[in-house]
Amino acid sequence: MAPLPFRNTLVGFLLCSLVAAPYAVAAVITCNQVVVALTPCIDYLRYGGQPSSVCCTGLQGLNSAATTTFDRQTVCSCVKRAATAVTGLVYQQEVSLPAKCGLHVPYQITPTTDCSKVQ
Repeated sequence: MAPLPFRNTLVGFLLCSLVAAPYAVAAVITCNQVVVALTPCIDYLRYGGQPSSVCCTGLQGLNSAATTTFDRQTVCSCVKRAATAVTGLVYQQEVSLPAKCGLHVPYQITPTTDCSKVQ
């Protein structure tokens, strides 16, 4: 039989795990995740051509993770904010990026997009 302090710690851990489990499923997308996912796309967004496979993989992961309206609004706001920090972006490239990666994104992110209306 395990010593009492270890057993209490184990019981406490299991109880905390059971209480936290329902909340672990609902992950929140952060702006840092958006920036990391889309940084490989900067060359495409500046110069056009074909986006890299790393860019498309990041975009695909981000698109898959944004399952709620709140997630999609967060992604939209983060992209708009990040885009203002990068010089030389061609916004037409931004709009065409999902299609170039073979993805369907149900909204466009442009400098004038109202992210609060993204569904």
